[in-house]
Amino acid sequence: MSLNPILLMGGSGAISQHTARALRAVYPEVPLLIGGRDLAKAERAADQMGNARGVVIDATAPDLGLGDRQVSGVVVFYMDHALAALSYAQKRGVPHLSISSGVFEIAPEIASYIHRPDAAPIVLGYEWMVGATTVSTLNIVKAFGRVDDIKIGALVDEQDTGGPTVATDFEHLNRMLPAALTRREGIYVWREGEDSRTRFRAVDGTEIDANGFSSIDVVGLAAATGAPNVQFNMAIATSSTRRQNLPMSTEIIIEVAGDDLHGKPLRTRHAVVHPQGAAPLTGLSVAMILERLLGLDGQPPTSPGLYFPYQLLDATTYLERLEREGGELRELQQ
Repeated sequence: MSLNPILLMGGSGAISQHTARALRAVYPEVPLLIGGRDLAKAERAADQMGNARGVVIDATAPDLGLGDRQVSGVVVFYMDHALAALSYAQKRGVPHLSISSGVFEIAPEIASYIHRPDAAPIVLGYEWMVGATTVSTLNIVKAFGRVDDIKIGALVDEQDTGGPTVATDFEHLNRMLPAALTRREGIYVWREGEDSRTRFRAVDGTEIDANGFSSIDVVGLAAATGAPNVQFNMAIATSSTRRQNLPMSTEIIIEVAGDDLHGKPLRTRHAVVHPQGAAPLTGLSVAMILERLLGLDGQPPTSPGLYFPYQLLDATTYLERLEREGGELRELQQ
């Protein structure tokens, strides 16, 4: 199929490069536009990706400085506070995916969607690793007849910086998010102070000090499962692989409690693990969302609407691709 280039804004960063790599592995002919403020840097990234061109982005211009150049979709890898990319995508009726905002920053995007609901598909890609957590959790809860409690523990290795853009985004979120949105006994609360401090066990069983984190995964999982208790905790510490003198990795601990399909108590503990860290796992998620949005997978392109990543990602296909990359959804001992 003939396809206009996909615009990757902030496209010279690590996550963008992993996204391009994941796309290239399945769809080598998909053209890309690598957008940034520095043309030379964008062109270097484009040369590395192949079948790509570097362009300068002017976020103050309605056309982003691209003139009449056509694109098939827009992905934003940094915090676009002016929603310049979203406005651009809506005017052209192409999909928009942004991955860096916090749960407290969704109101502007929702307002833009409400005023133009038929303009384009818009993906709130702020889930942890852009769907890796929610897709895996929702696959796990298929074994449950009722879900009472979901606890997510995200462990980011201290060496897994993800590049300057990711570091800046984390700094922003940590500064703006003193409290952690949590569902407790069916009520949404904000954990802060001592109430936000907790611990979880890493893949190797090590107890990790963590803090509550305001991830949009909480509201998505609560809405999808009806679980009255959902919390998300994050820690930046040594990953389980590095404690074994292996390269650093990223891991997401998923603990679910409730009743099984026969009404008997059930408690499970799993981990999503990627041996190369957060960037390739995030890049895989972004690439697979783009596949679904644009219909690269042979199905009709996604209709205009407002979506969570897990609504677009097929769990079976996602986990197969994850395993192909060396990652896995692993069952752990209680």
